[in-house]
Amino acid sequence: MTDHNRLQFADPRAWPVHPSWQDLANRFWLSQQGQALLAFLQHRLQAGALVYPPEPLRALRLSPLPDVKVVILGQDPYHGMGQAEGLAFSVPSGVTTPPSLRNIFKELQRDLGQAPPFEASLSPWAANGVLLLNTCLTVEYGLPASHAKQGWEALTDAIIQAIAEYSEACVFMLWGAHAQSKATLIAQATSHKSSTCLVLQANHPSPLSALRGPQPFIGCGHFSKARQWLQAKGMSMDWRLER
Repeated sequence: MTDHNRLQFADPRAWPVHPSWQDLANRFWLSQQGQALLAFLQHRLQAGALVYPPEPLRALRLSPLPDVKVVILGQDPYHGMGQAEGLAFSVPSGVTTPPSLRNIFKELQRDLGQAPPFEASLSPWAANGVLLLNTCLTVEYGLPASHAKQGWEALTDAIIQAIAEYSEACVFMLWGAHAQSKATLIAQATSHKSSTCLVLQANHPSPLSALRGPQPFIGCGHFSKARQWLQAKGMSMDWRLER
């Protein structure tokens, strides 16, 4: 595996974000939780751990805060070699499509009639106002949730709250129990606002739960619901991945 496919340094200066996110990111890195997270990452890298992705804050580089109109919330990055690219559920071009992402493409086809794309990267969505955010932003090879509860959640909760407070219209797609646990945070952040956020909930798209009740992912219709709701707010949403 080449060096660019994994994290090299525990240094936020190597993880650029869009200027609209810079103040929030700076506050986190100066906080006790941010400093503890960097110390943890440095310790794991020095111990020889393979940590992914190479750019943990890539979602904040590609999706400026003023442009975010949809948030798709994941749990932590893919933990296989070369899979994670800093965007929830997405893998780099040329990488085999993981099962959860295959089910996302199945629901896109069922809901909107879109044929599965040739490439599995969701980066075109990120450039079109879809924040693909994991709640934990690094992971070790072969060890899912290995970096959970080390500090990333404080940053990603702040990101969710900032979007809910800032946006005049945003759709949150919460797939699975972990993502759905953030519904209260979203409701609290919007409680003082006249504008609204649409919260859509369904099971996780993984093969273990995509077809199960009470809210199966396959058949949820979230993509068309988001598009219709945003259109009613005077906003467009193009779910195509190949333009």
